[in-house]
Amino acid sequence: MQKNTVAQESPVLGSHDVVVVGAGISGLTAAELLVQRGLDVLVLEARDRVGGRTEGGRFASGTPIELGGQWVGPTQDEVLALAARLGLQTFTVHDDGASLLFADDERREGSDDTFGLGEESAAAFLEVLRLIDTTAAGLDLERPWLSPDAAALDRITAAQWLREHCADDGARDFTDTMLASIFAAESDEYSALHMLFYLGSGGGLHRMMTTIGGAQESRILGGTHQLSEGLARTLGDRVVLGTEVLGVTGWNAASSAGGAHHAEEAGEPARPVRVHTSAGDHEASAVVVALPPVMASRLHYEPALPANRDIALSHMTAGNVLKFQVEYEEPFWRAEGLSGTVLSLDHHVSLVYDNCVPDSERGILVAFVEGRHARAFNELGEVERARLVLADLAQFFGERAGWPTEVLQRNWSEESFTRGCYGGRFATGLWTTVGKDLARRSGAISWAGAETATVWNGYIDGAIRSGQRAAREVCDALGL
Repeated sequence: MQKNTVAQESPVLGSHDVVVVGAGISGLTAAELLVQRGLDVLVLEARDRVGGRTEGGRFASGTPIELGGQWVGPTQDEVLALAARLGLQTFTVHDDGASLLFADDERREGSDDTFGLGEESAAAFLEVLRLIDTTAAGLDLERPWLSPDAAALDRITAAQWLREHCADDGARDFTDTMLASIFAAESDEYSALHMLFYLGSGGGLHRMMTTIGGAQESRILGGTHQLSEGLARTLGDRVVLGTEVLGVTGWNAASSAGGAHHAEEAGEPARPVRVHTSAGDHEASAVVVALPPVMASRLHYEPALPANRDIALSHMTAGNVLKFQVEYEEPFWRAEGLSGTVLSLDHHVSLVYDNCVPDSERGILVAFVEGRHARAFNELGEVERARLVLADLAQFFGERAGWPTEVLQRNWSEESFTRGCYGGRFATGLWTTVGKDLARRSGAISWAGAETATVWNGYIDGAIRSGQRAAREVCDALGL
């Protein structure tokens, strides 16, 4: 897609200390902290809502549900603290009963991390799980490109790394599917270094794949989008919706410490940076671009960004995932002794969870179609997608699963201002050459977003941390 172009003569709508591009959780976090430091901040959002990759939905029954990111868990201290500060309640997800594994046309039940894998494959998986987590723990998360064996790990894909370290076909296929459910991409689409960094940023594969005690342990009652909505309320009319940013010019003019504040003292123009929108321009001393890398790469920058900065943005490919929220009259699978958790190596739907909420008696399953399966679904209409998902659910849970009261779906690769979820990924050779440019400040621009986080990269918690970092960078640059 061609990058946006910028009108040469656009009216200046206002001047501010900082313009934040994007009203997802990272941009709003940065904005709140900057306002608290006494700065004049404007947040521009292309959508008609805040929240970015978190989005609230509602069934016709009235039950609220998340169409985007939804889980929080242990060690995600920033998102849990924000929820508490905003007065939001969390609840522990349902995880009682057997999980299901579908592999090689067989249905298996399990109650541990192996989902009922055969004895040999289970042992091989637990060994590769241990190796992944110990190797990831040895990485320099702040500077992955300087980690031990970084060059070698960055030369090979995650799939190649698995083949080298796991000889059991069943365990390797199981791991591949588990990774696809985390990365929304196939293991040959990102480097081994990226795999280990990403998993290490959240405490390892075991923590990321686990429900109770892991990344899927809890949810926010009413939905995670309330986090962004709460921050937006505190910012008030500083948040402007329905305003697409087209580009940033003069971003290199305030690159020195102190930025435009020092320039003002010298009698020079105080706000050299222009943020262009279709409605007109805004001037600022500093800019925070809080967009997914694929979207940040589509803005027009004058002068052009440094080559490696542009490569870092444009080569961090977004994952591909469709999320289906499926409502039933009741959670019938629980009476059958099932947790609602499914991992399938055989179907379009690779992952399912019980997604019921405590203030509703309805049964809800959340089903994910990811990676290559998602790209196949991109060729289909919503009706056909839903039909295929329900067919898979009927194979998992029986005929009753094929007759829901309602199906809600979101294809995040089709969402105009996201173009993919959950997060971004680097293919081989990128972390060790342009990885350092991904989050590094560029002149007057600081970069935020979950992909720039070093703790819980790709998660809501990481997005919050990235906004905090970007705000600190701006304050430092402005001499505050």
